Amino acid sequence: MKWSSAVGILVLIAGSAYAAEGGPQGVQLGDIDRKAEPCNDFFAYANGAWRAQNPIPASMPRWSRRWAAGEANKDRLKIILEAAAATKAQQGSIDQLTGDFYASCMDEARIDRLGIEPLKPQLTEIASIRDNAGVQREIQRLHAMNVSMPFNVYGWSDDRNPNDVIVQIDASGLGLPDRDYYFKKEPRFEEARAKYLEHVQKMFELAGHTAGDAKVAARTVMRMETSLAQHSLDNVALRDPKSTDHKMTFAQLQQLTPHFDWQQYYSTSQLPRGELNVAEPEFMKEVDRQLAATPLADWKTYLTWHLLHSAAPSLSKPFVQEHFAFNSAYLEGAKEMKPRWKQCAESADALLGEAVGKIYVEKYFPPQAKARVQEMVQNLRLAMGETIEGLQWMTPATKQRALEKLATFNPKVGYPDKWLDYSAVPISRDSYWNNVIAGRQFNIRDNWSTIGKPLDRGRWGMTPPTSDAYYSPALNEIVFPAGILQPPAFDLAASDAINYGAIGVVIGHEISHGFDDQGAQYDAQGRLHNWWSDADLKAFQTRTACVVKQFDGYFIEPGIHHNGRLVLGESIGDLAGARIAYRALEISRRGKPPLPTIDGFTPEQQFFIAWGQFRGDEIRPEFARSMVQGDPHPIAKYRVIGPLSNLPEFQQAFQCKADAPMVRAAEQRCEVW
Repeated sequence: MKWSSAVGILVLIAGSAYAAEGGPQGVQLGDIDRKAEPCNDFFAYANGAWRAQNPIPASMPRWSRRWAAGEANKDRLKIILEAAAATKAQQGSIDQLTGDFYASCMDEARIDRLGIEPLKPQLTEIASIRDNAGVQREIQRLHAMNVSMPFNVYGWSDDRNPNDVIVQIDASGLGLPDRDYYFKKEPRFEEARAKYLEHVQKMFELAGHTAGDAKVAARTVMRMETSLAQHSLDNVALRDPKSTDHKMTFAQLQQLTPHFDWQQYYSTSQLPRGELNVAEPEFMKEVDRQLAATPLADWKTYLTWHLLHSAAPSLSKPFVQEHFAFNSAYLEGAKEMKPRWKQCAESADALLGEAVGKIYVEKYFPPQAKARVQEMVQNLRLAMGETIEGLQWMTPATKQRALEKLATFNPKVGYPDKWLDYSAVPISRDSYWNNVIAGRQFNIRDNWSTIGKPLDRGRWGMTPPTSDAYYSPALNEIVFPAGILQPPAFDLAASDAINYGAIGVVIGHEISHGFDDQGAQYDAQGRLHNWWSDADLKAFQTRTACVVKQFDGYFIEPGIHHNGRLVLGESIGDLAGARIAYRALEISRRGKPPLPTIDGFTPEQQFFIAWGQFRGDEIRPEFARSMVQGDPHPIAKYRVIGPLSNLPEFQQAFQCKADAPMVRAAEQRCEVW
């Protein structure tokens, strides 16, 4: 599943995120850098003062009001979880589950005292493997605990028949961020490989291996992962859904990987043997080759490593610190770990998210907020419809199919109508790692239980407290959890211009994902099916090529620039999102008085400043390099200046001259939707 992200900030005001005193609130005046010129560098102008006054916290790889939102959400989860932990609750109740989970996580003294001990049952299982069949049984056992290697098995909608949920098999099992880290010759990738070897060795030493044995184990892991990476698709190829569409029968899967006993795997996992999809057949052939050719001892080392890698954040302090040192400090530039309570809140949300989320929405997401956002979503859909109808480059027949797709969009706002039932999950205060396993096993079983059944469109792919949003092409749905619908992304007290400039652009962004380079390949029923005429598709691709070229030219430092093809979908989303949100704001005012100028800023200026302030991240160089390598989102600076420099409405709002840096010449201007 490919989801787009956007995050907002939370402000606690007398126990609520919302306030409505006085007139409508405008832009954050203190965030604006008055020394910067909006027509020269709107990113610096809109949020430069805030970034200068709010350095990145030591535990974060980037920082802004929107990232502060996600962290403030965890402050709220802390309140919820501490209250639950202090309650003597009935077994299986939300308070018992979340409270005991949180209490077990916060019992650092016990966790540190136990060290590697909680992992001994799984480590012993791996050590006792005697043959190839044992390797395969262990892969299944680890999958059931959400340790996904060397491949991943899960249930998801069939790209060709989206109302059916089928087995999906993806490539997995790499410890470095993506395949290119194993091969690229630039010094930063060579250094990453060396650091990874050191990290793997240290983790084996913490697990009780001698330094010599641990060094050999690390080399074994690197050798196996490099071979797997060599047969993996790169990040750009993975963006094309056709490159991962390989539907087959159970018998064909067995023929593809003859050395793997899929009957045993399916039987143990209780999976129906219907049609399935293998995202990367060449990768699975390499897994099969390694099953036949790689020594048993090497497989045991590989399985042990991925168990250690997956469990480390849930074990004693030395494991947590070493996991942080490589994955957060080295790869992302973080200077220190988040406080323990925050790690525990994140873990509770990840594993028991709808239990925690049910309390969260009761406390922090009032009904009037949901109603207002639903109204905004409707106006954004109207704006997208008007945009499609007005396109000069699209023929009427293709327009009609685009409008049909728009009409089938399913918006989800705030929280699910039906909540997951966690009451049978065995959570206690005795063992944090056992609780983690229980939560993981519940979520894996819950997902596997959907396979072979009609698609349940009521399910959510994010928890309610999540400060994010997504679009699903197969389900043709846009989803906005309560965690993102908070000030200043969305605020009942804010001017409409502010709300449409912040969360409105996010809503438009998610709608436009249905029509980006990926989403445009899915039809109104969510099928991977071409609904374009040849001429219209060619015109669309010409317009998207403009966006690729624009973002290819954005450097984060000398010698390192964005890959326009990798960030194409998100950049189309930002460009179209800003354009249709601006139109939706106009739609919202039809038949109503004009919006007011606030603090000297016109409604049009408020709209664009709201987007600049919402997206205003300061980022560590290590994390920026990681994003450019593998993240489909551009860094925040270019998510602001990139789309806005294409909009005549922005130029007009700030009266920018034609040759200003924030104004792209007409012949260079990108316009997709």
